[in-house]
Amino acid sequence: MKRRDWMLAGLGATLGGLAWSEPAAIGSVVTWPTLQLLDGSTWQAASWQGQPAIVVFWATYCPFCKRHNAHLDKLYRETQGRGLRLLGVALDTDAAAVRKYMAQNQYQFPVVLDRGELRQRVTARRVIPMTGSFDAQGRLLQAIPGEMFEEDLMDLAQALRKRAA
Repeated sequence: MKRRDWMLAGLGATLGGLAWSEPAAIGSVVTWPTLQLLDGSTWQAASWQGQPAIVVFWATYCPFCKRHNAHLDKLYRETQGRGLRLLGVALDTDAAAVRKYMAQNQYQFPVVLDRGELRQRVTARRVIPMTGSFDAQGRLLQAIPGEMFEEDLMDLAQALRKRAA
């Protein structure tokens, strides 16, 4: 074992005070904790069951995320209440700054702040935006790095809804 590996092992598999765990493998079920959204509402873990989902990890300082979020917001407005769960996961630490960003861009999709735990459930990659797609049973289908075109995001949503039908 190399010195670096020994040092990492000696950290007790923690990073920044958070328990480190391996991200889900494609096809495995991702379990979500109860989430407190920026608007004050709560999503219980059980509410994820039976609906396909798209989860986008992003940050307010990312110009690629801003364009990607515009597509996500359009998708949210078009599919709200139609059997597809959409969630934006802001990697920022300042909730007020994220609320301001959402208001300035007139985005309506639900958002939660990530303290490092949510992204590590889906991927170890640090690319943003990062789009995760999940089937109705909560299985991770894809972790797509980078900005997506509007058509690609819409096609992804359509494929998830067809799969769930």
